[in-house]
Amino acid sequence: MSNNIKGVLWGLLSAALFTLVSALAKIAVIEYHVLQILFVRQCFVFASALPVLLKTFPHGFKTQHPLPHALRLGGAFVALSTGIWAVALLPLTTATTLAFAKIFFVALLASLFLGEATTKTRVLGIALGFLGVLIVIRPGFDGLASLYALVPLAGALGAAVAVVCVRKLSQTESTATLLGYQAVFVGLMAGLPMFWLWKTPDLFGFVLLISMALIATLGQWIGIKALRLGEASLVSSTEYFSLIYAALLGLVLFSELPDAFTLIGAATIIFSALYMMQKEHRRKAALKPT
Repeated sequence: MSNNIKGVLWGLLSAALFTLVSALAKIAVIEYHVLQILFVRQCFVFASALPVLLKTFPHGFKTQHPLPHALRLGGAFVALSTGIWAVALLPLTTATTLAFAKIFFVALLASLFLGEATTKTRVLGIALGFLGVLIVIRPGFDGLASLYALVPLAGALGAAVAVVCVRKLSQTESTATLLGYQAVFVGLMAGLPMFWLWKTPDLFGFVLLISMALIATLGQWIGIKALRLGEASLVSSTEYFSLIYAALLGLVLFSELPDAFTLIGAATIIFSALYMMQKEHRRKAALKPT
């Protein structure tokens, strides 16, 4: 079995685990605040990163670029918290679909702030992607409150800001520094409000919150393993299987059936992202010296 196939298989498992976390969050958010769920999750992320943090402390926290770190942490916090909030407000498949707007926000922000090429392919891909988002939101039609749809879109924008900042910071900062800042400070941002928002869980709640944190941490490390084994473009495409997982879990756990608008919008988003990915790959291949 080739490394690419192994990477894809690990990527499929990672996508499944993160979708399962979203489904469990839809259950947990009925009883517990979004920030409490995020705080418990970040405690486990911090614990998993602790060996690296201790090994590199204090040098791992030294940086000459505090502003990009602050923007990245703010974006990550918004993305993670609204990701939990979105599944409480919307069907699981709809929230998952709208979160893919991150792909197009990244392309747009990278063109504006990182100087990445603004090609016709990228412009067309961004336009098609947002058309897919509009189809899912269907403003002016009955059935989906557009204000609720803004929650996963805000999360997608936050995730895109974080991704663009990481691209910039990765040129000068170590992996340990990037890991350390997110593990510590996102947890602190979620943890400070716990003085007012904490609700002591019962046995079921305890098991639920701990399970979500463990699954999310496992999914993160499996995703890293997938990227180490396979080509990034191949492994990244496995994220789209989250829509299939979300549809299945939504049906089994919540009796949710995605409507035609969600299915058409999801198909448009996936097509536009794959189109942009393929064209960009061909363009870069053509620019390589023979």
